[in-house]
Amino acid sequence: MASFDPAILPVDAVAGEGALEPARLNADWLRRRFADPPRWEPEHSGDQIVRMAEAQGRFRQAAVLMPIVLRPEGLTVLFTQRTDDLKDHAGQISFPGGRREDFDSSAIDTALRETEEEIGLARSHVEVIGSLPDYLTGTGYRVTPVAGLIEPPFDTVADPREVAEIFEVPLAFLMDGANHERRSVDLPPPVGRRSFYTMPYRHYFIWGATAGMLRNLFHFLRG
Repeated sequence: MASFDPAILPVDAVAGEGALEPARLNADWLRRRFADPPRWEPEHSGDQIVRMAEAQGRFRQAAVLMPIVLRPEGLTVLFTQRTDDLKDHAGQISFPGGRREDFDSSAIDTALRETEEEIGLARSHVEVIGSLPDYLTGTGYRVTPVAGLIEPPFDTVADPREVAEIFEVPLAFLMDGANHERRSVDLPPPVGRRSFYTMPYRHYFIWGATAGMLRNLFHFLRG
C-alpha cells in the first residue's frame, strides 16, 4: 500500500482538455495512429524529470499491456486491482504487466507473458498495435506501455497471488481531460511534495503511474 491514501487528498486542479473525438475511438483509427504517429511530446511532471535525471543504471526494466477491448457498445480499457500484500503498488489499479526477465525477447514479450501469467489472457487474443514512451516509476521501474487490441469473446483468470479483481473502464471516459485530476501530497524528506494524476471512475481510483501512462495515451491520440 502507499504510505498515504490518495483518494482523500483534495483536488488541486483538473486538466480540462476536451474529450477525444468519437471518430477516434475505434480500432481502425487506433491502428492507423500507432502505425503513423504524430509529432507529440509525453507529459513530464516534475517527478518524471527528476527520475529521468537519475535513471542511468538505476531503473529496472518492465512492461505493461494497455489492453483496449473492442466492445460493441464502445471501446474499454482492461485493468487489474492488485492484491494488498504485494511488495510494489499493493492494492493499486494497474495494467497487467511486470518486470522484464532475461529470457524475454522484448518489452512486447514481457507485456504479453506477464498478462498471461496475471490474468490468463492468451497472447493469441492480443493484437499489438504499438507502444508509448517509457514511464519511470517511484518504485524504480522503467516501464514500457504496450498497446494491444482485444477482440471478445475471451477468458480471463486472475492469479490470486497478484490480482484481486479484473475490470474495464470506457476508453471515452479515460480520454477526456475533464476526468484527469491533479492531487499532491507532502512526504517526509528527502522526498518532499509529490503531484500526480488521478482518474476516479465509480468506486475505482486510478492514480499514479497508471494514470500517468493514460495521460500520455491521451496526448498521443490527440496529437
